[in-house]
Amino acid sequence: MGFFSFIQEIAMDLGTANTIIISDDKIVVDEPSVVALDRRTDKMIAVGERAKMMYEKTHENIRTIRPLRDGVIADFSACEQMMRGLIKMVHSGRRFFGSPSLRMVIGVPSGSTEVELRAVRDSAEHADGRDVYLIFEPMAAAIGIGIDVEAPEGNMIVDIGGGSTEIAVISLGGIVSNNSIRVAGDELTSDIQEYMSRQHNVKVSERMAERIKINVGSALTDLGDEAPEDYVVHGPNRITALPMEVPVCYQEIAHCIDKTVAKIENAVLSALEATPPELYADIVKNGIFLTGGGALLRGLDKRLTDKINIQFHIAEDPLHSVAKGAGIALKNVDRFSFLMR
Repeated sequence: MGFFSFIQEIAMDLGTANTIIISDDKIVVDEPSVVALDRRTDKMIAVGERAKMMYEKTHENIRTIRPLRDGVIADFSACEQMMRGLIKMVHSGRRFFGSPSLRMVIGVPSGSTEVELRAVRDSAEHADGRDVYLIFEPMAAAIGIGIDVEAPEGNMIVDIGGGSTEIAVISLGGIVSNNSIRVAGDELTSDIQEYMSRQHNVKVSERMAERIKINVGSALTDLGDEAPEDYVVHGPNRITALPMEVPVCYQEIAHCIDKTVAKIENAVLSALEATPPELYADIVKNGIFLTGGGALLRGLDKRLTDKINIQFHIAEDPLHSVAKGAGIALKNVDRFSFLMR
């Protein structure tokens, strides 16, 4: 992109937990979907990692917001400011006359309503998007992990993000059956918060619960040799407010998130139920692909494989599958135009 270039192409995975932007085939932004605003002027103070460091630590003049909830925009103006701030990071170090206009491909949940899709499109247009294309996340994830989505063959993708789990059967460039549930990483985090409060009488923040999930989160109570070490949690006692130090093991976390993981299992089963027999046979042969941050939960692939009797494969780079797929779609807009809205 040179001095005279006015159009810049970017692909974006606008996620509940993280936003990833690809430009020129490279991941140029991979930041938490958080923005910090000044309460008095509503001006942006920080975005991404810097804003996340302020999350749950602010005083009354600063509010930190996660503009997306359950995979969709919950705060329109904050989302627009966040997108602008993150897109600015792409531009840093490049010289343009004014702001370049953008051609964008954005991954959106497959269960989004027309109103929710319109909100994403409007936010992108207000953040200088000239041509805005939307692509459903499971389709983008399938393209991103190298599946030939146009082949007359059934493939199933389970994309577990921060706010929603997208399950789709893809064949001949279309989604044959899909199931989108608002149960994903955020729900696991709140399960852990609630469990720590109830079981150990310790108050933990959303960020601490997320750290517990990353360090000792597990879908199985027996991980064998792959078991992580106990994680020590520091926090105030819920009743006395005195400091506490509580070691937490992965078996405890497996028990406390069991019901939420079971909801994901049931959603996969109901998507399989709605799958035509010929495509079902392909899925049994090819296995089911797990993408998104939730795919990194220890033992999840084994638990789902044992429960459903179909092999589950974790994608090579599950966190970036949707963004990479959106990037490929962006480079081949004419070829993939029938997949975009």
